[in-house]
Amino acid sequence: MRPLEPGDVVRLVSPSGPTRPDRVARGIELLEGWGLRVELGKHVFAEAGYLAGSDRDRLDDLNNALADPRVSAVVCTRGGYGMQRIVDGVRLREPKHVVGFSDITALQLALWRTARLPSIHGPGAAWFDDRLPEASALSLRSALMTADELIVRQETDEATIHGEPVRGTLLGGNLTMLATTLGTPDMPDLSGAILLLEDVGEAPYRIDRMLTQLLRAGVLAGVRGVALGQFTGCADHRPVTAQEVLLERLASLDRPVLGGLPIGHGFGQRTVVVGTPAILDTRQGVLRSREQRYQGD
Repeated sequence: MRPLEPGDVVRLVSPSGPTRPDRVARGIELLEGWGLRVELGKHVFAEAGYLAGSDRDRLDDLNNALADPRVSAVVCTRGGYGMQRIVDGVRLREPKHVVGFSDITALQLALWRTARLPSIHGPGAAWFDDRLPEASALSLRSALMTADELIVRQETDEATIHGEPVRGTLLGGNLTMLATTLGTPDMPDLSGAILLLEDVGEAPYRIDRMLTQLLRAGVLAGVRGVALGQFTGCADHRPVTAQEVLLERLASLDRPVLGGLPIGHGFGQRTVVVGTPAILDTRQGVLRSREQRYQGD
């Protein structure tokens, strides 16, 4: 897919949880400041409890955006919950950029399975200035509007297992969504992949439970490395912290693990492109997505 250019149309949709108009207004301001033309899905501000409207309305907005030839990118306003309720009805008519993270991982996994479509794991249009500084905006803009390699640098060395640099396709996203995709048609084959994991609001024992489920199912056996993003608000109760659980559970893979990456729900979130060639380098402390020197080894 070509990078976006000024004048291209971006459609905002809310396929998961409800959002706030003031947050979306800030996201629109940002996108329009890059020269993009922003349209709103018909039900983008709908509310039905913890969902952004009925399943039918959310799915219609998403499918209409994916089908419209005028639309170059579909940007989800936020995550929350609800994407898995409608994902089986998603119909991709032509490749286009899809932006989101968290609950939107379910959509990104489906697009990868059905069309091998890369997607942008980054902030939604419900923009939080107190969480997303200028560096976050520049990272998202680079993913949308350039073909440049995207480099995310480790901020701390927590939960890191060192090893040789590894290459593979970057897959994954939110740990909870990956675990709940197990047993569905959208669970990806992770053989040869670099696995991205992040989450929010999960206690260490729940992180342990999800990782253990994935390990017991055997789906992590073929990964080449693991990139750990932010595990925000994950109740680091002693005697065991979330980072200690991640390190202990993933050590059994005997693969390099790069922790401390600013990818996810925390401050300074950076954008990566899942479904693209990537390199994980624990020695340099970097994850590169859309990596240009990848040879598919």
